[in-house]
Amino acid sequence: MAVENIVPKQRRPDQIIALDALTLRDRLAGGLLRPTDVAAAFVSQVRTREEEVQAFAAFDDGHVMAQAKHLDDMRKAGLPTGPLFGMPVALKDIIDTKGIPTENGTSIDAGRVPPADATVARKLKAAGAVIMGKTVTTELAFLNPGKTRNPVNPAHTPGGSSQGSAAAVGAGMVPLAVGTQTGGSVIRPAAYCGTVGYKPSFGAISRAGILMQSPTLDTVGLFAMSVEGVAMLGDALFGDDPADPATTPSAPPALLATTLSDVPVRPALAIVSQMPGDVAASEDMLLAMEELAGILGDDSFPLILPPMFDDAADIRERINFAEMAKCYYAYERRGRDQLSPVTLQAIDQGKAILARDYIAALDWPKLLNTALDEIFDRCDAIICPATPTSAPAGLSSTGSAAYNGLWTLCGVPVVTLPLFEDSGGMPMGLQVVGRRGNDARLLRTARWLMNEIKVTSGEMTDA
Repeated sequence: MAVENIVPKQRRPDQIIALDALTLRDRLAGGLLRPTDVAAAFVSQVRTREEEVQAFAAFDDGHVMAQAKHLDDMRKAGLPTGPLFGMPVALKDIIDTKGIPTENGTSIDAGRVPPADATVARKLKAAGAVIMGKTVTTELAFLNPGKTRNPVNPAHTPGGSSQGSAAAVGAGMVPLAVGTQTGGSVIRPAAYCGTVGYKPSFGAISRAGILMQSPTLDTVGLFAMSVEGVAMLGDALFGDDPADPATTPSAPPALLATTLSDVPVRPALAIVSQMPGDVAASEDMLLAMEELAGILGDDSFPLILPPMFDDAADIRERINFAEMAKCYYAYERRGRDQLSPVTLQAIDQGKAILARDYIAALDWPKLLNTALDEIFDRCDAIICPATPTSAPAGLSSTGSAAYNGLWTLCGVPVVTLPLFEDSGGMPMGLQVVGRRGNDARLLRTARWLMNEIKVTSGEMTDA
């Protein structure tokens, strides 16, 4: 009897949302779950958690269920299904979606409905995903917070700028979500909300149809509750796009297949407990890193990044602000009085940067990657705190991206793992950093590390 003719057992919504993304995908592909079953379960979870978390900028349960019903009908008709068949995915509200509002976190774009999909949205639809809605971003994907609250404790920030995407995954409202990072906008909220966050190598995923803040830095990033989940999503989104000159023709990455494979030898990990700059890690974070070093033992060694990395934060900011002044000129011209002081300050700083200094800053990623290549000759990955502390209390700030900007500047792939908790029970993330272009190997190492820590310590939960 054909799989599609078998009537699946009815499952409670809480059973469905508890499934990891890979299991969910496999059950959808095998006909054990219908797209409408899955969509209804996550719609129910949105209704349960959204009032508290406020992760969505645009959510239409009728549209969600209509997409799922269409996929049900496709299967019944025997039509081909894609690799993300029936998987709900939420998109940050700077990613254009045809017919769905994309307001970029600013009143200047209130009511804006794009006429076409961004490449990311188009690829998701082609893969059979269900677009769950648009998640809250900070104003123009910078630092002024949106309405979203931390799903672990709503009195704390969820981070930014991809705050809604991280919070939606952390609250179980979607299994997968897409965001962007220019400084720390994927890794930081993932760490604060207790999810896996993945910032691929620069240029791996097209940014066509996405609000551009900094062409040199902007990177599409992914959220899930597992490394396998972000690898699966990455497989659907990686690839060349003539509409984004940062992408280049390349072979399919086989992210998930590599992630699921066994490591050939136990990875060697370089531990950076204190990142460059003047932002010190909390005692909880330092204790967690010390405990981790003890668990890894001979598989790790301490690393202090060379002095040249001390200037990386200023260099990244210089590039970011100079390009932001150019990219956001139209917003300033149309509605300067509607922009927040923090956004205007960055734009005004960008205007004051000399062309000579901006052009010189563009040389730094290559220099820093040359130094990193020497480090990666000695190790499989660098591990370090994802943030100096857990999510700060209050909603007036998105927290510190001081430990993320270096890796964004260098364009290297980064995964944050929800391995730690602070003494108050709030999540803290561990960053795992790989060589530029070696995304699949990095994800495999991150999965190995996640499993190794769970087996060795029964999960590192209390620093």
